[in-house]
Amino acid sequence: MNNFRKFLPFILLGVGLIVLVLVFVLIKNKKSEVIEDDSNVLVEVAFKDRPFASLVPTSDGHYINLKIDKITLPKAVSLDYELLYTLPDGRTQGVPGTVDLKGQTSFERKLLLGSESNGKFRYDDGVADGSLTVRLRNSKGKLLAKFSTKWHLQSTDSELTSIDQNFTYKLDKKPKGIYFVTMETFGLPASEALSSVEGGPYGIFTSDSLPSGSAEGWKVVSGNIFIK
Repeated sequence: MNNFRKFLPFILLGVGLIVLVLVFVLIKNKKSEVIEDDSNVLVEVAFKDRPFASLVPTSDGHYINLKIDKITLPKAVSLDYELLYTLPDGRTQGVPGTVDLKGQTSFERKLLLGSESNGKFRYDDGVADGSLTVRLRNSKGKLLAKFSTKWHLQSTDSELTSIDQNFTYKLDKKPKGIYFVTMETFGLPASEALSSVEGGPYGIFTSDSLPSGSAEGWKVVSGNIFIK
């Protein structure tokens, strides 16, 4: 009995080391199961089959309504979205989310440019630009396709421009009380059957109806979508 008590601390130490090793192995295996995005094996989606994305600002500029239409990629069962935007001080804020499609070909989500805690809202002022990334995944979580675009939020400018400066829409009058988002839309609405375009498509999405203006060199389709 005395000998057993003498070696008891060493036995407990050995058992503890074994437990630690087992925990380490389990954690390592769990991490190795995480599915990583592999851009080398993405499905190539034809232009006519690409989803159509829109970001519609609210009248106060505090929210953006994200809508993705024409989600028809075979085997896609879930969608990840990530809306990023830059604050005037240079910080980047993000609004991520995941949607279980359940056979749906479209979804809509109202996204807050700010934060909410216990029913109290804080709005991020001075937001002017950002990006939208959409990922489609299969039932195993494997990435099938990825789409990204940048967006430009304006309210007082008489020229609405895309972030890449490739598209400009000149308003006939200086706007008042309207928010605009200018962005590439991945694809075209389902009502358009074009198989390809030379430029765009760019969309202008507004908190009110789009005022009269012109986009030199661009063709208008579906009211507020422009292509070349």
